[in-house]
Order: sequence, then C-alpha cells, then structure tokens
Amino acid sequence: MRPSGRDLSEMRPVSIETGVTKHAEGSCMIRMGDTHVLCTATIEDRVPPFIKGSGLGWVTAEYGMLPRSTTSRMRREASAGKQGGRTVEIQRLIGRSLRAGVDRVALGERQITVDCDVIQADGGTRCASITGGWVALKLAVNKLIKAGDVISDPLISPVAAVSCGIYAGQPVLDLDYPEDSEAGVDGNFIMLADGRLIEVQMSAEGATYSRDQMNQLLDLAEKGVNELVSAQLAAVS
Repeated sequence: MRPSGRDLSEMRPVSIETGVTKHAEGSCMIRMGDTHVLCTATIEDRVPPFIKGSGLGWVTAEYGMLPRSTTSRMRREASAGKQGGRTVEIQRLIGRSLRAGVDRVALGERQITVDCDVIQADGGTRCASITGGWVALKLAVNKLIKAGDVISDPLISPVAAVSCGIYAGQPVLDLDYPEDSEAGVDGNFIMLADGRLIEVQMSAEGATYSRDQMNQLLDLAEKGVNELVSAQLAAVS
C-alpha cells in the first residue's frame, strides 16, 4: 500500500554518523531514508540577555535547507534578506524540543547552538533535525564533562521526533514525501526517551480524524521514537 513498500509501522532506514565536521564541538549526519540533515553543536560562554546572571544555560537552534535539497532549486533565504515563516517556526520547535531534555542549572551559564542544515529532503526534515540535533548536543556536552566544565550531565533524557499520519485511510509511521504530500492527516511527535510528550503537531490535511486514530498514531510514534533513541544512544556510546 505504501509507495516505499514498507509496512504500516516500519521506519525508513536510519543511520547517524558522528564527528563529520572538524570544528564543531558536536556534529553528526543523520539519514532517515532519503532525508539527510547535517547537525552541529557550538558551545559559547554567553547567554541571551534575558537570562544573563541567572545561572541558567540555554540551548537554541537554527535550521535551513540547501538550495538543491529539493527537486527544484530553492532560493537561499539570505538572498531574500529574511527567513521564511516555515524556517522560523521549525527552528523554534527544534530549540524548545531540545531544551525539554536539558537541566539548565547543571548546564551552567553558557549557550549551545544547534545548527541543522538539510542536505536532502524527502519528508520529515524537522523530525530528523531534532533527533540528530540531540546527538550533536550530547557530543558537545560530553566535551564539557570531559573538560570538567560541568559537574553532572545536564542532559536528562534523549529527545527524538518522528512523523505519523493517515495515508490512504491507514495510520502509518515515518512519512516520506510521497506520503506526506498525500496524507489526509499529518502529525509530528516529539518525545523524551521514556515516552513523555514534548510536543505534538497534528492537522487534518484532507480529512478529519477520530480519537481512536489519534491513539493509533501515538502508539506508532512511541514505537518510532524508541527505535530512534536506540540509534541515538548507539551513536554517542
């Protein structure tokens, strides 16, 4: 039924390659099927003005898509002079999702910026960015711990995200672009490793959905996040 031939509850192949850039404190390339995202984490001894002097750390994110990450060339947002609304929305989502898994007191008064650059897009770029972003963040924090700059690990849990939706009348896990573009219902589920929800973004794209269908999608998302967390932990071990 699915264009890819996958089972309804089957994820795309997932791989996470770490240490892919020379200068960033943490980096990885995450591949979820044909969606590939480069994630880097940068540690800075500063925080935004609104928390300066509070002793709290901060984690933020930036997101972007390369011009040929899609089937036709996208204009660089820098050439337009401003970021698009979708970009701003996604990078805010990445930032607040990652912060949900951070003890900001333990992090100390410093900022970690996670940059997510989409090399190739085939659906689920924000979910791949959050999942890979956590890996880059963890690698950067490991350097702080090794250097003795933090006393305890400020990361309280892995954070991962996966898309689910209703495609051809059936709940499916991890939508690729052909499914995403035709799905009657489309959702993104961001969770901690223990299944606690950080954020759910769901919308009726072409059909409404019932509470039973919502529960089915949540079950699929929990299965997908469990698989992603296993991949994350293997990557940073």
